[in-house]
Amino acid sequence: MTDSINLKQNAPNAIAALVLGILSIVTGCFFVGLILGIIGLVLASNGMKSYLLDPSAYKNEGMLRAGKILSIIGIVLSSVHIVFAIISAVALGGSLFFFDSIFDLLDF
Repeated sequence: MTDSINLKQNAPNAIAALVLGILSIVTGCFFVGLILGIIGLVLASNGMKSYLLDPSAYKNEGMLRAGKILSIIGIVLSSVHIVFAIISAVALGGSLFFFDSIFDLLDF
């Protein structure tokens, strides 16, 4: 009487997508967060495709979903930070010309 043990594997790329999603949020203030988020999103999407082909062979589908969600959040945070950095650089660049003209008037 041997019972066949049905060992299921983790969903493909689940751990990698989750780790990259977490890292994309942690490094969201840097350009690295955008890159890690995109890679994590691609891995999560590919893993979900493989999972959907044979759901009975895999476990931990939730890790794939969490990795995908965290990667999307990391991409959004990084994108907002990059846009904010560009806007502040443009504003600061314009203000430098303003201060330069004031310094010329005051003969500094």
